[in-house]
Amino acid sequence: MRTRQFLLLAGLGCVLAFPVLAANTSALAQLERFSAEAGRAGQADAGRQFFLKKHGQPWACASCHGELPTGNGRHASTGKVLEPLAPAFNPQSLSDVARVDKWFRRNCKDVLGRECSAGEKADVLAWLIGLK
Repeated sequence: MRTRQFLLLAGLGCVLAFPVLAANTSALAQLERFSAEAGRAGQADAGRQFFLKKHGQPWACASCHGELPTGNGRHASTGKVLEPLAPAFNPQSLSDVARVDKWFRRNCKDVLGRECSAGEKADVLAWLIGLK
């Protein structure tokens, strides 16, 4: 009987904990995460410059998201419409840890030819969050 009660409580604990683990966060929480990892605050002006500039690859972030990512963008090669990246114009943008990590990894490789550093991510997020 004790084993059954333990398993029932353990299962209930997992079910109750799942929404917390799967819950979205905020763009500001993402900024805090990357700033902590970088050991410094994100710098919005550096983020703007990073976003607009090409870094030795054919594309810049702005190639798909637009120079001002407050409206829809368009993927440079597929033409797929991209929702606004700035959180003030798209509340879901930058609100899911797994998606943020996935897209930073992919897009940084396209833009830089490598993954972005935590500081570069913090800078870009600081700029994007500041767009109103």
